[in-house]
Amino acid sequence: MAEPFPLQPSLWASTAAPAPATAPLGASTRADVAVIGAGFAGLSTALHLAEAGLRPVVLEAREIGFGGSGRNGGQVIPGLKYDPDDLVQRFGPERGERLVAFAGGTADAVFDLIDRHRMDVPHTRTGWIQGAHTDEGLVQAERRAAQWARRGAPTRLLDKAQTDRLLGTARYRGGWLDGRGGAIQPLSYARGLARAALRAGAVIHTDTPVTAIARQGRDWVLRSAHGPEIRAERVVICTNGYTGGLWPGLARTVIAANSFQVATAPLTDNLRRSILPEGQVSSDTRKLLLYFRLDHTGRLLMGGRGPFREPKGPGDWAHLERIVAKLFPQAADVGFDHRWCGRVAITRDFLPHLHEPAPGLLIDIGCQGRGVGLQTSMGRAIAAYLATGAADALPIPTSPIAPLPLHGLHRLYVSAVIAWYRISDGGL
Repeated sequence: MAEPFPLQPSLWASTAAPAPATAPLGASTRADVAVIGAGFAGLSTALHLAEAGLRPVVLEAREIGFGGSGRNGGQVIPGLKYDPDDLVQRFGPERGERLVAFAGGTADAVFDLIDRHRMDVPHTRTGWIQGAHTDEGLVQAERRAAQWARRGAPTRLLDKAQTDRLLGTARYRGGWLDGRGGAIQPLSYARGLARAALRAGAVIHTDTPVTAIARQGRDWVLRSAHGPEIRAERVVICTNGYTGGLWPGLARTVIAANSFQVATAPLTDNLRRSILPEGQVSSDTRKLLLYFRLDHTGRLLMGGRGPFREPKGPGDWAHLERIVAKLFPQAADVGFDHRWCGRVAITRDFLPHLHEPAPGLLIDIGCQGRGVGLQTSMGRAIAAYLATGAADALPIPTSPIAPLPLHGLHRLYVSAVIAWYRISDGGL
């Protein structure tokens, strides 16, 4: 997939800790498990496999964190798109509550890894606020906070005055706060995961696109673009929003929507005290949600949907810059010094999917915009499944690969839906 319009490096590329030394695959070799993709899911899988005593080899087409893992908003939000009671209704009491527990612990997984491996990753953990812009959104916030609170999560409802103060904008009617959430520098975190995986015994080859995968006897054979091959009894594909044609039909099971972001110049101390003064991260209840936070350099970040296509120029981020001025008029004159975007893999049912189309081949796809915690935890679960063979190590059952009907028309459909949501969400 083409790289976004090269205006300047993303904020994360400009401020990340150095990447560990890696190199392309230079000679054919064997691995216990071959992992395709060096994002959060692939790196977490490799780290936990290595800690379990297996020898994983990671193959990355570009560089560590090149895809959505190094381009997202850096918000660590527990849970899934569905509320806990909805998951229990969908999957049944036992499996549903197990999935709720898994989803509720995804933020813990990230911050625990950062602490345990002493990663050089700027991070905060003061919670996530979901602001409600309508009365319907307030009802949704009350329901979510109550369901998570019944399961022991540190949640609280926020009235309008509290929401105004904590967010620094008067545009919301109230909301709720989930104390489990937080923020990280996502590219630093991807590089920290890679460094930890290497120390544990994993091997990572960057600039090594996999061009073919085939079964030969008991082995899977992965051919790289440079020619060398890797043989492994087991393979994990973790390419998410940057999935190509490596496995038949896989790319057509998701919509790889583009998530656009802008970052202001560093705010003055006075402005920082007026916007997200306690350091929470936020995304709202809009259908076309907005997400925003401060980073460790004091910049205000705003993210949301943009054109489905790759950007052509600075104008593709103009809607986000206008939103910053409307939500935070006190920052209207600050100016912006970073613009970037990255692909998010969205499934038809808004749930992560695990596929096992052949023995020894496991595919993880679908992050729905909560990939930092979700894919970190998914990698840990995949490693446990491969190391033990226990199916209940996976948070969701595997399912057949089912391409979306008329997938080629979905870009037009998504673009039309985005335009409609912008109108129905209140015209910000």
